Amino acid sequence: MPELPEVESLRRSLVPHVVGQTIQSVEVHKPKLVSSKGTSRRPSSSKKKKFERGLTQETIKQIDRKAKNLIIHFESGKVLLIHLKMTGQLVYQEDGERLALGGHPIEVSEHELPNKHSHIIFELERGTLFYNDVRMFGYLLLYDSWDDLAAEQHFDNLGVDPLAEEFTLEHFRNGLKDRKAKLKTVLMNQEVVTGLGNIYADEACFAAGVRPDRACNSLSDEELAKLHAEIQRIIQTAVEQGGSSVANYIMADGSRGTYAREHKVYGRGGKECLVCGNQLAKTTMNNRTTVLCLHCQQ
Repeated sequence: MPELPEVESLRRSLVPHVVGQTIQSVEVHKPKLVSSKGTSRRPSSSKKKKFERGLTQETIKQIDRKAKNLIIHFESGKVLLIHLKMTGQLVYQEDGERLALGGHPIEVSEHELPNKHSHIIFELERGTLFYNDVRMFGYLLLYDSWDDLAAEQHFDNLGVDPLAEEFTLEHFRNGLKDRKAKLKTVLMNQEVVTGLGNIYADEACFAAGVRPDRACNSLSDEELAKLHAEIQRIIQTAVEQGGSSVANYIMADGSRGTYAREHKVYGRGGKECLVCGNQLAKTTMNNRTTVLCLHCQQ
């Protein structure tokens, strides 16, 4: 699944191609993708029709991001929430040329659009936006207004975005200091800081010199300050570099993020630590592989 830097890079890349365009028509071939966001979703023909009719002749005003979600705002006030999940992909094509392609790579999309994975098709004024999804875990949900979206409490348990001004050291310290849970567990549960997944949690802990299996309330003020600063630095740098190209995640312009070159621990279990030369340890936390240096991280 793409993490915050990958989704933010995708958002920034899509904006110049689709903002300001009006949707001429919408085709939904897999109704469950627009019916709900649960793991067990029943397709709804009425929601399919509402989605198709509700977006026709809507003009795209702006594209925002909340954690790992893309949010498309329309001039009318309507809002489209998009989560790519594991294998979702957005492709914008104009005059037969793919000008924007981001998300999970789907080989057939490189030369054939639409294809068997093209489940939602938006015809715009100048081109076509395809939502492709191999495993169909993603979802696209339409709301009549931001208030309607907010009423469903999608974001009620989300913490502060690490790129936001509100992500202060005080906020971070207050969110961690009384928790007994393991540090990485809290970093990834999105309640204190949003958008951190396996990659950036491992990298931030290593850069700060703290073990991801430490209890949050065992960290000193100095360690918390270092971790807060490293989260901000790593996320900002990763966005600037287009994210990480692991899991073949590609950006909207078809290029691959280069931040994977900066990885110090993620995906390097058993290899030498780039700082001290000791072998990196690999363990499992919350069913996710975790890599750390037992020498550099305390």
